[in-house]
Amino acid sequence: MAEDENNPQAAPPPEGAQAAQGPQFGLQRIYLKDSSFESPRSPVVFQSQWQPKINFDIKTRSNKLSDETYEVVLVLTAEAQQEEETAFLVEVHQAGVFGAKDFDDAQMEQLLATVCPNILFPYAREAIDALVTKGSFPALMLAPINFEALYQQQKQAMAKQQAAANEGGAGANSAEPPAPENA
Repeated sequence: MAEDENNPQAAPPPEGAQAAQGPQFGLQRIYLKDSSFESPRSPVVFQSQWQPKINFDIKTRSNKLSDETYEVVLVLTAEAQQEEETAFLVEVHQAGVFGAKDFDDAQMEQLLATVCPNILFPYAREAIDALVTKGSFPALMLAPINFEALYQQQKQAMAKQQAAANEGGAGANSAEPPAPENA
């Protein structure tokens, strides 16, 4: 036993004590919040050659439930148009409750906009596919989405808008005469 006390490698500190420090993130629940499927031209749509134009839209939103708990909702909408008319319209609101603590504001924003939707997407994709095939249409296999790239594009677009707004505002301010000073 005396050998263990003199050996610095014999008794490392417990991992749990160190792991509890720093940012923590976890999935608490995944659920389907809302879904809808419409096929306004059924059964006529099945009588023509299936060559649809697919329009796809994606949105995310987050809601703070408590200090360390957030709901993130991924909304996927797909519309198939055949001969300029809607063949089907499907929308899924896939949601999850996530626990997150000890992240700064910028990290939290990125976590909610990229990591959470990445976790939810496979479930939403499966729900979309199931609804479409139950409507008797060919499977709609959505390709993976790079939420990190979408987030970076959105941040760049916002920075450009803000820079343009600042340039417009700076030009207006520079045209004003300086305020008189009291002597």
